[in-house]
Amino acid sequence: MLSFTRLAGAAVMAVPLALAAFLASHPAQAQTAFPDRYVGDLGAAAFLKTGVVRGQHTSTLALPYVYGDYGRFFGRIDTFGVKTLAMGWGHLELVGRVNTEGFRADTAALRGLSDRGNPIPIGVGTLQRTPIGGFFFYAMHDVTSGGMLAEATWGTKLEAGWATFYPLASLEYRSSAYVNHLYGVTASESAASGYAAYNPGASFVPLVGLAASIPITGAWALQLQFRHRWFDSAITSSPIVSARTQQTGNIAITYEFK
Repeated sequence: MLSFTRLAGAAVMAVPLALAAFLASHPAQAQTAFPDRYVGDLGAAAFLKTGVVRGQHTSTLALPYVYGDYGRFFGRIDTFGVKTLAMGWGHLELVGRVNTEGFRADTAALRGLSDRGNPIPIGVGTLQRTPIGGFFFYAMHDVTSGGMLAEATWGTKLEAGWATFYPLASLEYRSSAYVNHLYGVTASESAASGYAAYNPGASFVPLVGLAASIPITGAWALQLQFRHRWFDSAITSSPIVSARTQQTGNIAITYEFK
């Protein structure tokens, strides 16, 4: 019987290949003119996430909220970049991501372990705005760990009378170096902390989410987002991990520029 990891790996590889073949058979329909001003939402947000490792609980971080375009440059909440060559219903993009998965080992439960710096993923991607929804594909090298982060995401837009909803589903791939940086335990850390040494393999992490945009007045709106991740055994088998799932989200007040 095929394992979930093998099935997930096949899915991650098959979906981009199928999309590439489809795009190759269709002429590019991406925008060719870019705005000479910022178009989209700007505001302030509180980002929340539940803890994954022992001694870590729900945390909140205040950051600017950006979802829009300025010329070829764009921001998508935590992913920023520049659009280059037209490709299908989108562009080949150069991207970077704001990632807060790192943590400080300054609690009693993590005594003897080293701090884990935030990953710094940079790479390439694309957003394909197709008739059946938006497809996001990213393949990024993590500067911090030397590992890789890749993901395939589908999302769509559902209009309601009082709000607009955006359901999504995603599959993330994290290389062994990426996972080991966050959740591995070295021999020296094992001796200092009492936790067993742990050197994980690669991980596949499915995710579902729902966002909502609720008008307040004029161009002002309330933005809400919730995401739920399921971790596989590469992560949950770590002796410092205390959760099998993680919930993240944000709440923001934004102004729409047109």
